[in-house]
Amino acid sequence: KNNLPQREVSVLLTQVEVDPADPAFTNPTKYIGPVYSEAQAKALAAEKGWVFKADGSYFRRVVPSPQPKRIVESDAITALIQRDHLVICNGGGGVPVFERNDTYEGVPAVIDKDRSAAMMAATFKADMLVILTAVEKVAINFNTPEQADIDTMDTAKAQEYIEQGQFAPGSMLPKVEACLEYVGEYPQGKALITSLDKAKDAINCLTGTTITA
Repeated sequence: KNNLPQREVSVLLTQVEVDPADPAFTNPTKYIGPVYSEAQAKALAAEKGWVFKADGSYFRRVVPSPQPKRIVESDAITALIQRDHLVICNGGGGVPVFERNDTYEGVPAVIDKDRSAAMMAATFKADMLVILTAVEKVAINFNTPEQADIDTMDTAKAQEYIEQGQFAPGSMLPKVEACLEYVGEYPQGKALITSLDKAKDAINCLTGTTITA
């Protein structure tokens, strides 16, 4: 049985401002779109100016992954929250835009979803930032006989683990870093990392990894 909320639900297409000077624009890393042969990739690079990188035995287009600066529709989101709407927004990290000449210009990029969610949670002073992933808890010494799950950690302990290289750069590291950004901007809140199927239990403090300032 689906227990849908007895309240208005608003879905908002969300623009997120990014900085044209962000270093990410000099090193595109996010794969998008279909795969191409090397010949096709070279032809498209010459025709459209796209950047390609190898993906297995094929090639795919890559775009920058800049840091989010500001949610353009923050006033609209605030107004909807004040009217007790359940607001679904910031999908995919938001639509990346530059602010130029008092208007906004779309830019081919992919904003990191975890960092964008962390910025949104801090902006609206959310009590909790929940990041859902494939594992129930964050672990140290992952996939070794010494693996140990973490129930709670503060920013100092999380930073210590980061310096030890405990979290994989393409996996858990950006999620932990996003949580640190959120509690750094809004120390009253707490961040939670867990799996989708354990989300309800984790929100009720029964499982998951909680990160606090």
